[in-house]
Amino acid sequence: MKAIQFEVKGNWAHFRKVEANLNPLTHDFITKTALFGMIGAVLGYDREKMRPLFRQFSEDFKYSVQINNALQKQSWGFTYRDVSNAFDKAPKQMEVIKNPSYTIVLGIGNERSVTHFEAFAEALKNENAVYEPILGIHNCPAELYFLQEGELTAKENAIFETKGFVSSKHKPIVDNQNIFRMGFDKIPTFQNDDFWNLPDKYVQVIYPSDDKKLKVEGDYHEFIDNSKWFML
Repeated sequence: MKAIQFEVKGNWAHFRKVEANLNPLTHDFITKTALFGMIGAVLGYDREKMRPLFRQFSEDFKYSVQINNALQKQSWGFTYRDVSNAFDKAPKQMEVIKNPSYTIVLGIGNERSVTHFEAFAEALKNENAVYEPILGIHNCPAELYFLQEGELTAKENAIFETKGFVSSKHKPIVDNQNIFRMGFDKIPTFQNDDFWNLPDKYVQVIYPSDDKKLKVEGDYHEFIDNSKWFML
């Protein structure tokens, strides 16, 4: 599978959990669907052009994420205006990620979307973006840096170490000499033409952070630098 690796960072991020609308909570790292929005911004695709592409990208792209630093969350207070009365204000709390930094591998699994994939890779190399890329919401701008490109090779049912996330189906290998805190999240992987994350397409994942490695048994892909990734 052809793939690119790039870095995404910023001061703040918020990847909203749809089940937490009143006091919005964030997923622990950039989701697959949030990444598609970022790709659309870089390439200059407006909302209507992205409408069918969210479904297509969900099917054709594979991704994985490494959280480069320790996960830190804070609460921000925002004031929203009531739609029915512009003078009524209601303070709301929003959970945000502080100093997000991710290494992302993006693979193309279907020739149907290869033109979009190559255009995004070229934009990263040239540090170009039509619209400002964001980390979930518009007051969280993102910085993107191209790292490398190459092939991902599939490996089945093997023991491997990774700095990225794995699924709950992978079997952890306990190493008592290297104990650290693991994170857990349930992330969306598919968005339809109405920009809705389908509930049955959420995947439970386990992840390390702060440059730690998980040792697990299961399927994975190996990149050209010998790094191991579980691709969603």
